Amino acid sequence: MAAIETDALTRRYGEVVAVDSVDLTVEQGEVFGFLGPNGAGKSTLINMLLDYTPPTAGQARVFGHRTRGEAVDIRERVGVLPDAYQLYERLSGRRHLEFVVEARQADDDPDDVLARVGLDPADAERNAGDYSKGMAQRLVLGMALIGEPDLLILDEPSTGLDPNGIRLMRDIIREEVDRGATVFFSSHILGQVEAVCDRVGIMNEGRLIEVASLEEIRDAVGVGTTLHVTVDQQPDLTLSDLEAMDGVSNVRADGPELTMNLSDSTAKAKVINRLEDGGATVVDFETAESSLEELFAELIDEDETEAEVSA
Repeated sequence: MAAIETDALTRRYGEVVAVDSVDLTVEQGEVFGFLGPNGAGKSTLINMLLDYTPPTAGQARVFGHRTRGEAVDIRERVGVLPDAYQLYERLSGRRHLEFVVEARQADDDPDDVLARVGLDPADAERNAGDYSKGMAQRLVLGMALIGEPDLLILDEPSTGLDPNGIRLMRDIIREEVDRGATVFFSSHILGQVEAVCDRVGIMNEGRLIEVASLEEIRDAVGVGTTLHVTVDQQPDLTLSDLEAMDGVSNVRADGPELTMNLSDSTAKAKVINRLEDGGATVVDFETAESSLEELFAELIDEDETEAEVSA
């Protein structure tokens, strides 16, 4: 049984289609990154998974339970860190956690949870209205962890966190997956997603345009690796000659340094051999995998270009 399944899930607001016929499956035990520019429909889809917003068409299931009609069964198994939340300013951090423990009929020790998310005993006694943004984010993460939920839905979980807080958040995600939880991780900070996610889904203008591992996306987009080569002199061939090679694209030159994108793992050796056959000596070279930011930008550009052509 999948953790999350959607079938043609759609949400319209008048003439605006916020979520457009999305088919998505998130397997149990994986960390799934959910990406998209502002207004892509990510939060709307999350709200439909939690039955906060009804779909206009299609359906969604969480652990086999329909979101429409079985939301209580779903919420018993889900912990949520929402993008927008409101704490009770006059209640202490500990009291917030005690309230969730009571509501979930869990046996978590609030002080243990506070320590796990990086809030000390003094923080536990302070009113939440005196918390910084980062402290509030840690507290809400702790609230989401109560009761060892089978699914964690984290919407922009690193908001307001300093580097130590972000590292702690990543460690907690790994710990949760190790105990068997599924994590649905929505974020605009792509480096954070890249660090923890098994697969990613990319939304644009309400449509789910890609679901794959980073390696699969690199292969699909064709910008898997960037090769930087330093030569002692310009080879007896043109940039176009290099671009004509299989798996090589976007060749740039800056003096003795050449930079190009490789979509074939065997292309690096072929490029170096071709340069040396052309009379140059390769002084140095290095490769770097394309970042999620680069892949994301490429996919969004391709999707918007296709949309313009079809229009």
